Amino acid sequence: MANRPAPALVLRDGDREVLERTVRSQTVEAGAAKRARVVLLAADGLPNALVAEQVGGSVNTVRAWRARYEAEGLVGLADRPRSGRPRTVDRTKVLVATLTPPPKSWGVTHWSTRLLAKRLKVSHMQVREVWAEAGVQPWRSGTFRFSTDPLLEAKVVDVVGLYLDPPCDAVVLSVDEKSQVQALDRTQPLLPMTPGKIERRTPDYVRHGTTTLFAALDVATGKVTTATKPRHRTAELLAFLRQVARAYPDTDLHLVMDNYATHKTPDVQDWLAANPRITVHFTPTHASWLNMVEVFFGIVQRRALKRGVFKSVTELNQTLRRFVDHYNQDCQPFAWTKTADQILPKTKPSTT
Repeated sequence: MANRPAPALVLRDGDREVLERTVRSQTVEAGAAKRARVVLLAADGLPNALVAEQVGGSVNTVRAWRARYEAEGLVGLADRPRSGRPRTVDRTKVLVATLTPPPKSWGVTHWSTRLLAKRLKVSHMQVREVWAEAGVQPWRSGTFRFSTDPLLEAKVVDVVGLYLDPPCDAVVLSVDEKSQVQALDRTQPLLPMTPGKIERRTPDYVRHGTTTLFAALDVATGKVTTATKPRHRTAELLAFLRQVARAYPDTDLHLVMDNYATHKTPDVQDWLAANPRITVHFTPTHASWLNMVEVFFGIVQRRALKRGVFKSVTELNQTLRRFVDHYNQDCQPFAWTKTADQILPKTKPSTT
């Protein structure tokens, strides 16, 4: 007598949604997705032979996963410890090899899991596990620059002191300019976001010119005073400083600025001398991270510029003004938490 086809597998309440998400997921292991598909096809009434053909397995494997699900539900589809002695790897050996550059004759700059696994004759998954536990990421690289300013310590103490303990009856403003902001127009229309698809744009663009965004961030309130200028010379800086002075009349101003050459020209120095209520505090060289307005520029870049499409510099400037107007309606101050004593040890190369 011929074998009768197995009846459709009956799923527990709520399991179909979980199994379908597992099949669609791009992050679960292939084995887990395959088991979920076996169970779903079996639940749809397909014979075991046809299920095996569609998932690329054997009939016995399909029967086994059906039986595991019937007995234990979703828990039964999880991996179980394998018999036999587990494979071991000398973690210290893996780490030492990782921290040693690859042979020059290989012509590569850093290790990958498969390169190192081949070198040590272990599994690349074992290398990956050791790297994850030790927090080692050979595929990543960063940059650094230490300030060589002879007045580094004094400037850090000065600027951080303004942030943490501003003078009474005075306003502290973080001032800088974001230059060469490009008015980029895409060569093809943007494809908007739809359910299941992210927003897409062509990488090809036409540049219609640039603008410079001057900004003065009120450290106490988070409010930003801005202006857009075609260039960032002394004339444009002086015009912006006059605008800032008008925005804060009859009060002492402390301006935190970087060491850009335009900020120290004779014309700027003469104007500051004629306005004694305004005091400039310079950050150390190569220490723009100490200028709090850089945080605001980062927000502008992410929210208004990175995905923006501008057909002219005029349109770019209008967008920047609208962004600032909206930003100031609900602005919040940035909280500076590090003291100078906590910062200074990190501004010098480590001796260890």
